[in-house]
Amino acid sequence: MKPKRVTDANVAIDFIYTNAKPYAEAKAKRIYLEEFRKTKKALLMSSSDETAAVAREQYAYAHPEYAELIKGLQAAVEVEETLRWQMVAAQARVEVWRSEEASARLVDRVTA
Repeated sequence: MKPKRVTDANVAIDFIYTNAKPYAEAKAKRIYLEEFRKTKKALLMSSSDETAAVAREQYAYAHPEYAELIKGLQAAVEVEETLRWQMVAAQARVEVWRSEEASARLVDRVTA
């Protein structure tokens, strides 16, 4: 889905306001999954029948549940980064608007 090009600063500000919570949720999910990845690895290592730590770690990393968690982390990062860059673009649009308004005020002073 391609985002609509924002030309109005108010639309950009509304976008930031309405997407603050989804962005926070996406970031929270990503951080949770990053931290849970360590827990999942430990749980899988403890369920291994191997005695050597390296073999238990290999078992955990190769386990389908661990691979599924990594796919979930990938999806969470994608959502977070999409929202983050949309926020950055909206903030940039507000800054462009500010510059345009300042330039317009300067032109008004010079021509008045």
